[in-house]
Amino acid sequence: MTEDKASFPPVDPVKAALTASCPRCGTGKLFDGLLKPKARCHSCGFDLSWIDAGDGPAIFVILLADLLVVGFALWVELTYEPSIWLHILVIAPIGVALTLWLMRFLKALLIALQYKHNASQGVIDRG
Repeated sequence: MTEDKASFPPVDPVKAALTASCPRCGTGKLFDGLLKPKARCHSCGFDLSWIDAGDGPAIFVILLADLLVVGFALWVELTYEPSIWLHILVIAPIGVALTLWLMRFLKALLIALQYKHNASQGVIDRG
């Protein structure tokens, strides 16, 4: 990440993640589409090309969404004993919606935390 010389009030990473906004100014949109980060913030001009959330959001989504969706499906099965087609009609859309929302939120959160803590590639100091 290049050094940021602009002066903006600090943006809360959770608020930036919930609104999927720029971690620097808090007003520009972070994503170009569903999950692809924009190259530059249209509001403040901040270069977002350095952003790399990696596999972190996917791992968190797998753990959280599976826990919630499977737990809910088990609860519904043990409480109401619905037929399998009702499980598919109810649980599958909940699982897909939760997974997509969590992926977008967690990716935006990790990007905002990278910006807040000035995270960058690790380098070995040999001097």
